[in-house]
Amino acid sequence: MLRILFVTFCILIPFAGTTQETPDTPGTIEQSQPMTLDVMAEIIAALDPEALRRGPTFEFVVQDVPVIVITDPRADRMRAMVPIRSAEGLSAEELTRLMQANFDTALDARYAIAQGRLWGVFIHPLSPLEPGQFVSGLAQTVNVALTYGQTYSGGASVFGGGDSNGIFQDLLDQLERNGQEL
Repeated sequence: MLRILFVTFCILIPFAGTTQETPDTPGTIEQSQPMTLDVMAEIIAALDPEALRRGPTFEFVVQDVPVIVITDPRADRMRAMVPIRSAEGLSAEELTRLMQANFDTALDARYAIAQGRLWGVFIHPLSPLEPGQFVSGLAQTVNVALTYGQTYSGGASVFGGGDSNGIFQDLLDQLERNGQEL
């Protein structure tokens, strides 16, 4: 888990300074240019130099996880997605857990089912997407795939008010009862 978080932060650091303060109004943030497919291609190439671009679609790998980004500039939308497993055989309990994670631990990524598969997805309007948001969304989407079946987490945070904190506490309690040190 620490490896996932470390890699997430290492990926985000180069894109942290993408907005600038305007010189005449200290403390205000200047909006960056709209996201374009060429800017997106540069970011993706920095993550995976072997990335493939087919028109508005990109295929690449992050932490051994295949990622597909599909864009539609006319509709001003983008979707990053990673395949997790077949949706066949998902139990009611598993589907409930996925929905709980969508509420509090998946963050900006989501679990979704389409075409008979379970996916991790990040969906956002294209033009207002900041480079740091894009990278963060990709990292969270990869993380929901890597943590599937365990913590179902998009990253280090848990957005309060959901069920996951109680589930994590139950797991910790059970480990302690079994005599395992944390």
